[in-house]
Amino acid sequence: MKLNDLKVDMDYFHMDTKLYEKLKATPLKNPKLVSFNKQACDLIDLDYTECESKEFLEFMNGVKSLENQDSFSMVYAGHQFGYFVPQLGDGRAINLGKINSWQLQTKGSGPTKYSRQGDGRAVLRSSIREYIMSEAMHALNIPTTRALAIIDSDTFAHREWEKESCSIVMRMSPSWIRIGTFEFFANTQNSKENLIKLADYVIEQNYPHLKDVDKKYEKMFYSLVDKTASMLAKWQAYGFMHGVMNTDNFSMAGLTIDYGPFAFMDYFDKNSICNHTDAEGRYSYNNQPYVARWNLIVLANALKEICDEEKLLEYMKTFLPQHENVYLELMNQKLGLNAAKSGSSNLDLILELLGALESSKIDYNVFFHRLSSINSFDDLSSILDISVFQEPLKDWFDSYKVVCEKQENNFEQRIEIMKEVNPKYIIKNYMLQEAIELAHEGDYSLVNDLLKIAQNPFDEHEEFDRYSKPTPMEFANIKLSCSS
Repeated sequence: MKLNDLKVDMDYFHMDTKLYEKLKATPLKNPKLVSFNKQACDLIDLDYTECESKEFLEFMNGVKSLENQDSFSMVYAGHQFGYFVPQLGDGRAINLGKINSWQLQTKGSGPTKYSRQGDGRAVLRSSIREYIMSEAMHALNIPTTRALAIIDSDTFAHREWEKESCSIVMRMSPSWIRIGTFEFFANTQNSKENLIKLADYVIEQNYPHLKDVDKKYEKMFYSLVDKTASMLAKWQAYGFMHGVMNTDNFSMAGLTIDYGPFAFMDYFDKNSICNHTDAEGRYSYNNQPYVARWNLIVLANALKEICDEEKLLEYMKTFLPQHENVYLELMNQKLGLNAAKSGSSNLDLILELLGALESSKIDYNVFFHRLSSINSFDDLSSILDISVFQEPLKDWFDSYKVVCEKQENNFEQRIEIMKEVNPKYIIKNYMLQEAIELAHEGDYSLVNDLLKIAQNPFDEHEEFDRYSKPTPMEFANIKLSCSS
């Protein structure tokens, strides 16, 4: 479909006007296409060739509007690092409307009513990170927003210690409603009527099967608990760290949203922190499931005018058990094991492995990929050679061998299971940094190469085989800022 044939649905405008501000983007100077995503084009039926046109650049830059488009920014509240802020909002994001159930949003399009003295811009490095990472997460079957395209420009902004070019990334999501959106209305006058309208909107977008059932708002909450428990289990199994798990960054659709400081684990450390402003480690890797549970309890409190809060809190008791079940199932797969067949979750084996990975100082995801190619317990050199300390892993392999023998599955059977969930490539921050440095010089080729790798992480990509090796020690577990 041609760009001019696309028509957007402005389905948010039946909500209370307190929830949004209509506005236009502030265009960037001399916009340049960095990359576009064919998979995302397919989601909105957009012809690929359209993305290389001048009109598409103008659309990304806020100069051109689609039929029926009336752009706006959204307000919400939120708990930031545990402290409630009654009004936040889209400080640098502008919503363009819905196409094929996907809400389009440009990030970096200039100041809004909710910018709080900010410039409303996103710099190229943070835009590249989000663009690539959201697609990497999707390829790993981790619920996430998507990204359609990214542009660079000759507009500049000051971040930290340097001047950087400004960029816009077009994000796509089934919903941009957050826990913080409900918090905003829960703390305003006449909140009940607006909470009902907002909950109905979320149900229509993300839980349509609940539209005509009894206790639908409670069941919306239960569904979100289930989705979030599963999502966090996948984060943990792949070593993903979000970095800023504030309630305003937590999706009512159960998706990973708002990629700021984030990382996939390099060398395994259960207390790893990827956000350098998180001095207390609130959002450390190990804390993530507990913070997610805390955020959902905040939502239960925000919904108390339209739900039975006691029932919501009672259901919250299922969150950690659900999370653990999904996590253990996925970790068993990553080890080539069938927990159901063995009649055990293999919890002790997995806990022993995590301790061994930490003690041996080994790259987390590279370990699992190499495990997927082991054909004999007599030759573990491909794994042991990339560990700083070998004895902890040798001891773990003794335990692993016993479990494998009990399950009576051979190497071929285990490899078949593991290769479904252990990719050759995991996008690391040092890889993104290489692409960013080239992009700053006007060379966007590595951005597009990393997009291909991110979307096909199980493929060989022989020319980029070095990215399948452990993260160089000097780049391991680097902390990022919110503008990174």
